[in-house]
Order: sequence, then C-alpha cells, then structure tokens
Amino acid sequence: MTALTMPAGAGAGAGRRARTGQLAGTWSLLRLALRRDRVVMPVWVIALGGSFSSVGQSIASLYDTAAQRAELAASMNGNNSVRAMYGPVFGDSVGGLVSWRMIAFGAALAAVMSLIVVVRHTREEEETGRQEMLSSAMVGRRAPLTAALLAALIANAALGLVIVAGMAGSGAGGAGAMALASAVAGVGALFACTAAIAAQFTESARLAKGLTAAVIGAAFVLKAAGDSATDDGSSVLTWLSPLGWAENTRPYADERWWVLLLIAGGAAVQCAVAYALTGRRDVGMSFLATRPGPARGRISTAFGLAVRLQRGALLGWTVSFAAVGVVFGGLTGGAADLVGDNEKTREIFERMGGQSGLTDAFLASMVSVLGTVAALFIVSSVLRLHGEETAGRAEPVLAGGVGRTGWATGHLLIAFGGAALIMTVGGLGLAVGYGHQLPAVLAASLVQLPAVWLLGGVTVLLYGALPRAAAAGWALVGLCLALGWIGPALDLPQPVMDVSPFTHLPRLPGAAAMEWGPVVLLTAVAVVLVAGGLAALRRRDMLT
Repeated sequence: MTALTMPAGAGAGAGRRARTGQLAGTWSLLRLALRRDRVVMPVWVIALGGSFSSVGQSIASLYDTAAQRAELAASMNGNNSVRAMYGPVFGDSVGGLVSWRMIAFGAALAAVMSLIVVVRHTREEEETGRQEMLSSAMVGRRAPLTAALLAALIANAALGLVIVAGMAGSGAGGAGAMALASAVAGVGALFACTAAIAAQFTESARLAKGLTAAVIGAAFVLKAAGDSATDDGSSVLTWLSPLGWAENTRPYADERWWVLLLIAGGAAVQCAVAYALTGRRDVGMSFLATRPGPARGRISTAFGLAVRLQRGALLGWTVSFAAVGVVFGGLTGGAADLVGDNEKTREIFERMGGQSGLTDAFLASMVSVLGTVAALFIVSSVLRLHGEETAGRAEPVLAGGVGRTGWATGHLLIAFGGAALIMTVGGLGLAVGYGHQLPAVLAASLVQLPAVWLLGGVTVLLYGALPRAAAAGWALVGLCLALGWIGPALDLPQPVMDVSPFTHLPRLPGAAAMEWGPVVLLTAVAVVLVAGGLAALRRRDMLT
C-alpha cells in the first residue's frame, strides 16, 4: 500500500484558510453595526468630544491670565479631595487645565461608549437569538467579535479627531492635543476589549455591561486613591488603573508618549484573551452559566419578580450614591478655598446653586449633580421592561395570570421608588460628609425627585407608545447632564437652560422660601406621562 503524503506547506495553508474562514463576513457585520449605531455613535462622539473644547473656552474666560491659572493649579494640587476627583495638575496652560479637568472623566465616558457598542453587537445579539440566525450563513466564528471591536475602534478614533479639532479651535492644539486625544481614545479601545471578555463569561448582555462598568468603576477608585496620596501621579495605585495611565501621559506638560504603549499593550492582551475565549464556546453559551434553579424563596407577585431582577443594580446604585455623597460633602467645607477670589467661578456656582451664599450654592449644585445622575438609574430601570420584552422573557409571565399593567407596574415601583431611595441615601451621605445641616441637605436631595421622575415618565411613555424609540430616554438624560454640567460655565441663555426640568426646581438649601409650585407641577406631569405610557402598553402589540 502506498503511503499518502501531504505536500510541503499544505498544513500551514489549511491553518491559514481555517483562520480566514473564522473571520468570514466581518465587513458585512461591521457595516450592519455602523448602520444600527448611525445615530447613537455620532451623538456620543460629538457630545463627549465637544465638551473638551467647551471646557477649554470656559477655563480661558475664567482664568485669563497666567498668574490666575498658576494659582488655580497650585490650589488644586494642594487639595486631596480635588485630586481624588480630577487628578493632579501637570501644567497651568489652558490645555493643561483642560487635560486635568477632563482626561479621567473623558476616558471613563469613552470606556462606557465602547462597552455599549461591543456588548450590543456581541452578547446582546446572542441573547436575542439574532446571532444564531446570522451564523447559519457564511459568518465565521470570530467575525461578530471582530466587527464589534472594529466598530468601537472607529468610534474612539472619531472621538480622538473631534477632541483634536476642538482643542485646536480653542487655541490649545499641537502635541498636547494629540496626546490628550490618544489617551482618551486609547483607554476607550482598551475597555472595548474588556467588554469583549465580559461578553464571553456571561449569558446576559445586562450582566456583561454591569461587569465592565464595575471594572471601570474600580479603575476610577484606584486612580482616585492614588491621586489622593500623591500630587504627581506616581502612586502605585494610580499606575494600576488604565485611567491613571491616561492621566500620566501628561498632555501639555512634557508629554510621556511611552505611556500610550502601555495602553496599547493592555488592549492587545485583552483582545487576545477575548479571541481565545470566543473560539472555545458555542453561540449563546458562556463560561459562567446561569444557575438553573430552583430559585430560593417564592415569587408570587409581579413586584416580587421585579425586585428579584433589579435588586442587584439597586444595591450597587445605593452604595455608590452613599460614597459619592460623602465625598461631595467633604468638599463642601472647602468650597470657599476652592473658589478663592475669582468672581467668575463664584458666579458659576451661584448659577448652579442659587445666590444664598457660596456654601449653600455649592451644596445645591452637588445635589443637582446627584439628581441628574439618579436620572440615569431611573431610565435604566424603566428600560428593563424593554429588555425583558425583546428577550422573550416577558411573554411567559404575561401568558399566565399577570396582566401587562401589573407586570409593568412592578418594575416601575422599583424604578421610581429606587430613585427616591438613592437620592435619600445620597443626601444623607452629603450631610455626613459635610457634618452640618442634615435636615436641610436631605430636603434638598428629595426636592430633585420630581425632575428625576419626569424623565422616568418620558421613558415610560416612549416605551409604551414607541418601544423602538425608548432608548431616546438616554439622550434626554444626557442633554440634562450637559446643561447642568457645562451650561452654567458657558453662560447659556436661560431659555436653553429651561429645557432641563432640574432648572425649574427650588435651589435648596438656602432658598428664602420653599417654592411648591414647580415641585407639584413636575410631579403631576410625571404621573400623567406614566399613566399614558401604561395605557399605550395595554393597546399595542408586544415585540417579537
């Protein structure tokens, strides 16, 4: 019998063809991902990238002399709490101060954008069953992951270009702008790979997002702890955080270009891990399988089911608000020192928090920040209804003795009641950190609830009437965040500021008299919106 022989190089060629086959369909999936994100992605890029130039213009107008900027840099570096939030100041130019103020938060938000893109086009596709349908065609095993990572890379590259253009337009271009943009976009790409790994370990898109968000939060905590200990970014804790790596590129202050190699290396390692994992599991499966049950305890009501589904997220938000409240409260005592004699900075805090004294204005502005962030919770909690419906988990519940209104009401009680809980906890933390005015600060926190509930009500109405447009609730909250954060510094016209419901609330603590009219009106509008959303839900077809 003659032995069969394989031509030299045939094995290597087969291996290359196999690897190429695993990427088949990548470009088609990438075009599909970019088409699906054609609205959300540009909004993220333009809003986040544009905030850098907006902050640059604000700093240039507030601190228009080199002496004022140098004094600001020295005062910020001397305050541990401020360093924990924003990091140390490495340069006192306009560009250096923009980098100090924005690089950590900008990189963290770029990471959030990336995790949304990657999880949406990997785990979410598998969870809904669409990926299984696509994989039945000429789509390779690693093509969906590759397309998702490329989409995130494109988004971060576009973000970097917008930052460079914005900084150049504000008069702070050059190498510093390139370093700033590269650091922010690089960290965004790094956490895209983190999200890709999380998508391999979980069967739920929501859990994959939660795990990645937890890693981002841990990175911020490490950076904050390190920056609080040192004023030059040299702490070991700072260097353990990718956000600390971005900070240590030092844009506009003798840039450290080699730190970008650290960011790129971290992204490459995580990307390799994600590719290795995705090749070792079946579509729809994960390495951390969901516990099959039986569940402990009884779930006899729709509200009990909602509690079981959302208790983890509510606990996380509650703990976070308590911690943030204590930090903000600790900053309040030194508000006068932070502002100093700069009248324009004082005017910004008074626009945000009222003209009842700098300390009360600072407290009111911090309470407003907590309120706008709480709006993110309520939108996320309301949209859990949409996730349950599109994933097909709502259908078995509604097939029994639970009506649509009862099913939705259970989740809405968590959403609206949870918002009240986290604002209460945040107010208590703020009062504890400040050490004074517990009743007044707690009341100021609770006054934010009508605006939070109104944004939740808009999301309920969108979900009930136009479920495919329900995600627009995120855009509304983002607009309110932008108006509350950047609007006072840019001195936007009052009609523009009035678009946010938070602008109409009493500026507590410190207001001469409690204005109940706006509170009652916003609450009534929220009730009407929720009622309209539930009525629309009863009359429309469920998504399939």
